[in-house]
Amino acid sequence: MKTEEFNERAQIMKALSSPVRLMIVDELSRGEKCICELQPLFPMNKSTLSRHVSALKNVGIVRERKEGVRCFLRLQTPCILNVFECTMGVIRAEAKRQASLVNGSMISTGKKRMNPR
Repeated sequence: MKTEEFNERAQIMKALSSPVRLMIVDELSRGEKCICELQPLFPMNKSTLSRHVSALKNVGIVRERKEGVRCFLRLQTPCILNVFECTMGVIRAEAKRQASLVNGSMISTGKKRMNPR
């Protein structure tokens, strides 16, 4: 793979590295939304939200459509949602690994697990 392709991938991952941007992508996964519909969901001013949206537009994740004075956003590349599933797979696998380490540690030290109620 060429270095340029890795750089492009890195730019996409960088655009997704903000929890706010991940939440924007998640909201848009349910369909097109006016930016005015997104604004109440994020405790920030409009210009900050617009910068987050711009970062997603710049790498081709989000597309904008204007209708009069309203600006509508939608996912340009819905396949990006596969990244969400992949990251959840990593999170679940790591949680399972951590749990097995804790359980293995309890067994080797002779400690009993506490039953949650």
